[in-house]
Amino acid sequence: MKFKGILVLAAVSISTLAFAQEGKKKMGPPEGNAIVGDTYGSAVASNVESKAITVEKLGKKLKKENKKVENVAVKGKVIDVCEKKGCWLTIQTEDNSQFFVKMKDYAFFVPTALKGKTVVLDGTAERKVTSIDEQKHYAEDAKKPKAEIDAITQPKEEIRFVANGIKVVN
Repeated sequence: MKFKGILVLAAVSISTLAFAQEGKKKMGPPEGNAIVGDTYGSAVASNVESKAITVEKLGKKLKKENKKVENVAVKGKVIDVCEKKGCWLTIQTEDNSQFFVKMKDYAFFVPTALKGKTVVLDGTAERKVTSIDEQKHYAEDAKKPKAEIDAITQPKEEIRFVANGIKVVN
């Protein structure tokens, strides 16, 4: 009788573990095709969308307004998205540089399908110095080649944007 009890207990334990593993999903960016009209995070109101400025204008505003601008909408093209979770993205600027976007309070993520799409970002922008370690961390998230990661040797001043909401517009 003890042997049957042990067998039943073992069978229940093994099946519980098997089902527990089945329920675990690999963490990664959310699914989706990032089609026009899709929003991530807070909704981007149409009046906010219509007031979106270019990245160039944002740069000028940041210089004029002491390195930080709140409640601003910016329109730009997504050139990279975090491959691990979709927790950050980069936007192309008019002079072919880029700026970095994080999601407010790490509260939402975006699909990698956002690459190449034009979006309106609603949030806060500031000029910030990004450390070497932080730059390398994001380069690793983007699965950049080791040589490119190793070439990061200087802190970098850049525009950083914290998005409350993102809307695909093109």
